[in-house]
Amino acid sequence: MVSVFDIPGDKLISSLKEELKKIPQVKPPEWSKFVKTSCAKVKPPENDEFWYIRTASILRQLYIRGKPTGVQRLRTKYGSKKEKGAKPASFQRAGGSIIREILQQLDAAGLTKKVTESGRKGRAITPKGKSLLDKQAAKISRESKK
Repeated sequence: MVSVFDIPGDKLISSLKEELKKIPQVKPPEWSKFVKTSCAKVKPPENDEFWYIRTASILRQLYIRGKPTGVQRLRTKYGSKKEKGAKPASFQRAGGSIIREILQQLDAAGLTKKVTESGRKGRAITPKGKSLLDKQAAKISRESKK
């Protein structure tokens, strides 16, 4: 059986993005068009589908990590280097508001849930979320064999 680990991330995310558009709970808020994703960025994202791409990527990360993952760890994952002119560039975490809003939407859709396991608090993927990702992986695998 094909799983998320067998499929390239970019193909899975682009396929999952289209499925997430069909879920009514996952919608970009009005402010998402104007906000930067990190203090290290100069401009907001120019891609109109940024919200769905980031949502698919976060869902994939929760699947891969397999244990409760919080906003702070995801901020570190999506962070980048900030240019400081003549000074050396330094790492800056991504903004937490976008990640938090996406996790809340995924909770409302039933794809993730808040959990506490052995002292770790965060979000974990639900069986419904795993099923969605596995179905997308199988679909991509069938299409690539043709």
